[in-house]
Amino acid sequence: MKNGALAPDFTLVDGDGNNWTFSDHKGKPVVLLFYPADNSPVCTAQLCSVRDHWSEYQATGAEVVGISTDSVESHKGFAEKNELPLRLLADADGKVSATYGMKSWIPGRSARGVVVIDGDGKAVYHKVQTVSLFKPSDDDVLAAILLAKGY
Repeated sequence: MKNGALAPDFTLVDGDGNNWTFSDHKGKPVVLLFYPADNSPVCTAQLCSVRDHWSEYQATGAEVVGISTDSVESHKGFAEKNELPLRLLADADGKVSATYGMKSWIPGRSARGVVVIDGDGKAVYHKVQTVSLFKPSDDDVLAAILLAKGY
């Protein structure tokens, strides 16, 4: 997916078993945080960092969700264990990850990356971590959200 491209619609199930549909959030920025696996060291650090900066994310008005190929049940336990405030979406078949250019070299996993989509549904920031041992910078993601809002 390239910057400026229209983001494809999708529906995934969150850790509470509820559907989350991308198109339901048009009109405001949406942040898709792709990560390989619940409970792995770098993924835990990544999502806990988002938790620790949650007030800054909320202040932007963006909808922020995490996406991995782990199960709904895994997401529920991971979120509870780490007190994560964001919804974690289960992309069990990896189709959404592949559609958004987040297909991992690890079979059955998504890559680590971020897509920020503006209120018109266009990607304004798309970054795949080439070395998945490093988490995305919260400052970079927050700056991309402001870009999506036209600031």
